[in-house]
Amino acid sequence: VQLQASGGGLVQPGGSLRLSCADSGFHIIGWFRQAPGKEREWVACIERSESSADYADSVKGRFAISRDDAKNAVYLQMNSLKPEDTAVYYCAAVPEWRYVMVLSKYKFWGQGTQVTVSS
Repeated sequence: VQLQASGGGLVQPGGSLRLSCADSGFHIIGWFRQAPGKEREWVACIERSESSADYADSVKGRFAISRDDAKNAVYLQMNSLKPEDTAVYYCAAVPEWRYVMVLSKYKFWGQGTQVTVSS
């Protein structure tokens, strides 16, 4: 099983994009991103039924995570995009909420989707 992220593209600074992740019904889904030459970093996570959600400080107030459990889908709405948001974005599943920011606990990584913020 791989959780496939989609919806990336090229957008100008200040623009918006919505990423999607087919979550295969997993309870907790996280979004990560990896820019060239940098480590993969946690962006946001959400629990089934949207009972809990959390964000990295770098995206708080600009990104919004949501999910449609009936469609087994998780979304990342990205607004006010900045050039430093440029990265490959991935979604993956983690078994417990206490591990949501622990990269090594996530499984079922897909290939990711490229987001490029540039004028």
